[in-house]
Amino acid sequence: QVQLVESGGGSVQAGGSLRLSCAASGYTYSMAWFRQAPGKEREGVAFSSITGRTRHADSVKGRFTVSRDNAKNTLYLQMNSLKTEDTAMYYCAACSSGSCYLSLQENDYNYWGQGTQVTVSS
Repeated sequence: QVQLVESGGGSVQAGGSLRLSCAASGYTYSMAWFRQAPGKEREGVAFSSITGRTRHADSVKGRFTVSRDNAKNTLYLQMNSLKTEDTAMYYCAACSSGSCYLSLQENDYNYWGQGTQVTVSS
């Protein structure tokens, strides 16, 4: 049984920073961050394998950095230079096999957190 709990969301002005955390319980082979704004599809943001291999969506590359602390079984998303377009509910996801390796597709993930809201104002 895998459970994921996100935290760290909030409201910030454009250009500011936030750091999201995802505390995991159980075995997580790979983990990722997704986001979804109202009326839009869920979008893969960043991927991290258990060995530290990462992948970032083009829309956040150079601004967001995903990292993982295996000792704490926690995934992080450092978000810098935030834009109003980054406003969304951010979700942590995980899978317990290699099926989601390097994936930013939501259907490849087995487990999901409840989400944490990020709001960026101008």
